[in-house]
Amino acid sequence: MKIYDTQTAPTPRRVRMFLAEKGIDVEYVQVDLQKGENITPEMRAKNPIGKIPILELDDGTCISESDAICLYFEELHPEKPLLGRNALEKAQIAMWQRQIEFGLFMQIGMCFQHSTGYFKDRMTPVKEFGEVSGQNAGKFLKLLERRLADSRFIAGDEFSIADITALCSIDFGRAVNVRMSEDQTNLKRWYDEVSSRPSAKA
Repeated sequence: MKIYDTQTAPTPRRVRMFLAEKGIDVEYVQVDLQKGENITPEMRAKNPIGKIPILELDDGTCISESDAICLYFEELHPEKPLLGRNALEKAQIAMWQRQIEFGLFMQIGMCFQHSTGYFKDRMTPVKEFGEVSGQNAGKFLKLLERRLADSRFIAGDEFSIADITALCSIDFGRAVNVRMSEDQTNLKRWYDEVSSRPSAKA
């Protein structure tokens, strides 16, 4: 079993944090995104859309998409749960996870891709779209500030995959100057707690 990974990218980091929280050790194979190693015929055979991370099982079965990889390991190792214990917890965590992915993680990703031209050899950057995406991410941080006034973690009282996605988003946001503001004290309190977890270094 191994995971094709890129140490500097936010999406693979989500999986590394998830597995670190679970105490699961996996072999990681580094893939250079800037050089396009992820879109070679060999890698597209593992994931047709050429994205990282990819979990490759011992029998050659490949699972891509970070959420799917995390779900696979959650089913195999239910303790300690990061996707919820019961129907309500699972639904609330899935709700926040999806909102963070669309409202923050994806917005920062689009801001990065379209503002920096990092992948201009394989896409057409639209600067204005990148700028708007960055603004949208900033608006979502305000939403999280309000949410965290009433909740220790994003989806409730327990640390979950939603916190992992938010932390990876915010840390990656520094690359395009999407940052928490000084007056977002609830978000800062949450960030300090979550970023101090050992898994944040994964």
